[in-house]
Amino acid sequence: MATVRNLKIKTSTCKRIIKELHSYEKEVEREAARTAEMKEKGADPYDLKQQENVLAESRMMIPDCRKRLEASLADLKQTLAELEDSNQKEGIEIEDARSTITDVERFFQSG
Repeated sequence: MATVRNLKIKTSTCKRIIKELHSYEKEVEREAARTAEMKEKGADPYDLKQQENVLAESRMMIPDCRKRLEASLADLKQTLAELEDSNQKEGIEIEDARSTITDVERFFQSG
């Protein structure tokens, strides 16, 4: 049985994962710029290889975050639907959940 508390938790989870995803995207940009700068300056091959490994690890986290966000979004939608079926269609938590669902879906469409 879905509760408002569960809805709040699932909404917060979606928000946290989207922040995490944005953080990884920024990290990839930062590390890519750093790698390019090292290549331009002719850095030591070992250091360059290590930097490329850091960049590759950051890039690997993005698909993982996307999968977790998709799963979290599905959970949130299901919980919201269950609450709406039990005639709980209004409230701050429900509006926040709807807003979060819209934001996440917009993110997936733009990405």
